[in-house]
Amino acid sequence: MPVFSPPEPYILWLTGAGVLIALVAWLPLALRQLPLSLPIICIAIGAGVFSLPGVSVRPDPLVWPQVTERLTELIVIIALMGAGLKLDRVFSWRKWNVTWRLLAITMPLSIGAITLIGGVLLGLSWTAALLLGACLAPTDPVLAADVQVGPPRSGEEDKVRFGLTSEAGLNDGFAFPFVNLAIALALAAHTGQPWACEWVLHNVLWEIAVGTLGGWLIGRAFGWLTFHVPAETRLAQTGDGLIAISATLVSYGITEMLDCYGFLAVFITALTLRRSHRDHAFNRQMHDITEQVERIAMMVLLLLFGGALIGGLLAPLRSVDVVAAIVIILLVRPAAGLVGLAGFKADRLEKATLAFFGIRGVGSFYYLAYALNAVQWHEAERLWAITGLVALLSILLHGLTVTPVMRWLDREHGRDPDAEEESAASLA
Repeated sequence: MPVFSPPEPYILWLTGAGVLIALVAWLPLALRQLPLSLPIICIAIGAGVFSLPGVSVRPDPLVWPQVTERLTELIVIIALMGAGLKLDRVFSWRKWNVTWRLLAITMPLSIGAITLIGGVLLGLSWTAALLLGACLAPTDPVLAADVQVGPPRSGEEDKVRFGLTSEAGLNDGFAFPFVNLAIALALAAHTGQPWACEWVLHNVLWEIAVGTLGGWLIGRAFGWLTFHVPAETRLAQTGDGLIAISATLVSYGITEMLDCYGFLAVFITALTLRRSHRDHAFNRQMHDITEQVERIAMMVLLLLFGGALIGGLLAPLRSVDVVAAIVIILLVRPAAGLVGLAGFKADRLEKATLAFFGIRGVGSFYYLAYALNAVQWHEAERLWAITGLVALLSILLHGLTVTPVMRWLDREHGRDPDAEEESAASLA
């Protein structure tokens, strides 16, 4: 009788990777009609895997700070490219009115409200409270995929989906100055160095302006190479959507070398690349490969997040932190959203949906990891616990409600969600 030895860890990892990729492809189809989301399933699987007796590694972001920052950074920039490529609507100040409202009114109000909650209710230092507000205010471009527009030319671009997609694409870049403000204040508290001039001139004016300009120039360059050079050499002829990943990495890398906001640059690059030939079928290929890479990376991160949860990430929480997290999810974003949308031409259901689905997640993890790697914060464990809880609540609450709410919204406006899904599939 043959004797079976335990499998090598390498073989186990290969098998697990194969299962993960299969789930990436299959789960969105299986969950399409259910009030569940892919992130919820991933977290549950991660919690189960890291609960196994033979798994000794604990994916604690405080133990692996650099890995956490870099992994979340990569996922966010890929998601931003995908979000920009999705948008069919031509950029203009008037047509993007809902975006400016969410960025200029809703996000600052959210940051201010969360800062007050952190400083007054939670007893955090004001710099830590500001950091918490800056981390938790932006809508996440990764986990908000279920409320975003469909693939290019799919026709799934109503007010709600467009507003949430464009907000998620731009608010990461515009939240960064507030993260840097918290870092500057924390450094000033340690060193006594002046911070205001450097923050305004560099972190606000330079980084936003150069990030926008750099993203536009790189998008123009990739658009010309992809669609407008002689037919036999244009990149679209390759049929290889990996060009979008190349544009993502080049845009982020060059603009970060110029010390400006790479997140903002990547989204602008995506918008500019899409504008170069808005109706070309190659846009769909670039979007699809970006979405696939994003989903694989997101699933890996959420498996790790599930492991971090069962490993004690939420252990430092106090009862008041739980109350604050619920308030942030159920009151702060919806109220700030409705204020920002006052006077906007949309019905009450559309406004309520835009205000409610301010999903928190991977972007919040990145900002917190980035700030904690830049300066020492004595509240680091508690900040991770609060951010993790808010993200978990958001994934659960929004994940359970997104499918029925969006289908209800479609039916209220005379659209058949089942027919739209079939139409989008036929375009693939």
